[in-house]
Amino acid sequence: MQTLALGGEQEAALKKYLVDLTADEGAELEALTAKGSSRARRLKHALVLLAADDGDIDAAIAQKLRIHPNTVLRVRQRFVEEGLEPALSERPRPGKALLLDGHQEAHLIALACSSPPEGRVQWSMQLLANKLVELGVVESISDETVRRVLKRGRSSPGFTGSGASRA
Repeated sequence: MQTLALGGEQEAALKKYLVDLTADEGAELEALTAKGSSRARRLKHALVLLAADDGDIDAAIAQKLRIHPNTVLRVRQRFVEEGLEPALSERPRPGKALLLDGHQEAHLIALACSSPPEGRVQWSMQLLANKLVELGVVESISDETVRRVLKRGRSSPGFTGSGASRA
């Protein structure tokens, strides 16, 4: 077995974030890992907590589970500061907010499935975008956003029942 050296920062963290599972928490984690049907990160975090409770050091846990030592440290920290469930769960990831909410998206899809304007055979993406602004559903929207929303649903320019086209 290989011996792993700890840096001063991690040694201090080990003393600060000691994982001491209750019998119920240990049983819950054992059941979670035995079942094996949870998300991969949730399972890894459960395994981190079980190993930490057994007294393993961060570097050994990280090597055994093939994760970064900082992940082990963060899981320990979240367990000590916030509890079991937050330590197992992922935090929301940053990202751009959705451009359309469910109501606006439904309105767009209904509009795309409706009869096109007079003189047109089908709705174009730009016509749909303009109509949504005209109706006051959104302040502004691009034809590309309209295309992405319709593609994500069952409506797309290639889908014959959608009533929308790129023309």
